[in-house]
Amino acid sequence: MIRIKDVRWTYAGAGAPTLDGLTLHVRRGETIVLCGPSGSGKSTALRLMNGLIPHFHEGRLEGTAHLDGHAIAGLPLDQLGRRTGTVLQHPRRQYFTDDTETELAFALENFGEPPGTIRERVTTAIGEHHLDTFTGRRLQDLSGGQQQQVACAAASAHRPDLLLFDEPTGNLSAAAVERFTATLARLRAAGATVVIAEHRLHFLRGLADRVVAMRDGRIAAEWSGDEFAALDDATLRAEGLRGLTQPTRTASAPATARGPSVEQDTSPAFQGATARDLGQRTAPAASGVTLRGLRCAFHGRRVLDIEHAHLPAGAVTAVTGPNGAGKSTLARILTGLQRHAGEVLLDGRRLSRTQRQRAAAVVMQDVQRQLFTDSVEAELRLGASRDSEHDARSRALLRDLDLDAFKDRHPLSLSGGQQQRLVVAAARLSNRRIVVFDEPSSGVDRRHLHSITQVMRDLAAGGAVVILISHDDELLAHATHQELRLAPITNRS
Repeated sequence: MIRIKDVRWTYAGAGAPTLDGLTLHVRRGETIVLCGPSGSGKSTALRLMNGLIPHFHEGRLEGTAHLDGHAIAGLPLDQLGRRTGTVLQHPRRQYFTDDTETELAFALENFGEPPGTIRERVTTAIGEHHLDTFTGRRLQDLSGGQQQQVACAAASAHRPDLLLFDEPTGNLSAAAVERFTATLARLRAAGATVVIAEHRLHFLRGLADRVVAMRDGRIAAEWSGDEFAALDDATLRAEGLRGLTQPTRTASAPATARGPSVEQDTSPAFQGATARDLGQRTAPAASGVTLRGLRCAFHGRRVLDIEHAHLPAGAVTAVTGPNGAGKSTLARILTGLQRHAGEVLLDGRRLSRTQRQRAAAVVMQDVQRQLFTDSVEAELRLGASRDSEHDARSRALLRDLDLDAFKDRHPLSLSGGQQQRLVVAAARLSNRRIVVFDEPSSGVDRRHLHSITQVMRDLAAGGAVVILISHDDELLAHATHQELRLAPITNRS
């Protein structure tokens, strides 16, 4: 179905090619997994398959890429759109409408399908992707994981022959990953051709016909599905790949919290836990962030309600829970980006939203929205507290996060994982008392999962209040000292 031969692609303004001699054949009906370190060219390979390269992205293309015998560079975009469906790494970038139902219908309407067919396909997509609770809601009011689920449904609603997924589970809860796995199995059984770029690999065992590991813009290794399932951890580590078994983690100490959004109120006895219990080393147990009567609602729908919670300084607090439980809303409140009722205190002193904006740093789910300068080095200087040690710490961080070779590159020319690590580095250098990481491991490979963990641990050791919002059990197992688990609120305010 897809034949890529000796493709070399260099983005406009880039000094080196992102794809460098890529040769790949995807047969009709196959499910192919692209994996490999961040920056290896996985997302660029998907853009080549759906025609975004060279129709949308500027650069120099050498070699050939064909879809069903037709040169992709010569196919009109409407034909490519009919034959392919794509889920981008950050789905909000691909939305064209304002609510769930119209987004599911958009491609079908664009291709001139009859109204009856559109209604039937939208209803089917809502049922197959378990989107019943999303209907009638604005896309901007959905959580990142919920937006990802809608994007997966929208990409397949017009029933394309080829489906391309770029990190589709990056923001999904465990239950949502199970539903997505069932969707892949259904697509595979129906004969669809599927190509998935992923770092989290355990859920793909038994689904992949072939697994292709990329490095430096070309294929480094290739296995059949059965061969891949039999690989030992040493081989995976050598390729920079994550494990093939579902990560397990021991239960973290529960955060002191209560309220309708808190899955389990902590006992009064735990509220006297010492700093040692929470993994703190540099701050007394009373210091940190305290939440009082915290409530937030969107269009009459209550999304967060915490009567009381304490997030200690000197520890990494994981905020977990299913998609739509209010985790990212809490992140926006802590950083002063969201209006709310109630109080946020730091070390016993109430902070206004403006004061929190000055006291907090955040690594967002879509980090591209917080890149502002024309080079990696300049990005680390922006907003950082400059002192005699800043340049040394900046250089060390660039080395630890494998960004030193890109210090003069424009941040938007980096891969998704590299951009993620750059914003993590900027947060580390900000010297803020509150630092929030919202899904920092999407697009991050095995090695850099550990380097990001070290950044969070170092911040906590310096006395910061570190909040980690994540569905990634592997990251949670390495990074966290305590856990605040949230649950969705079903009633309305």
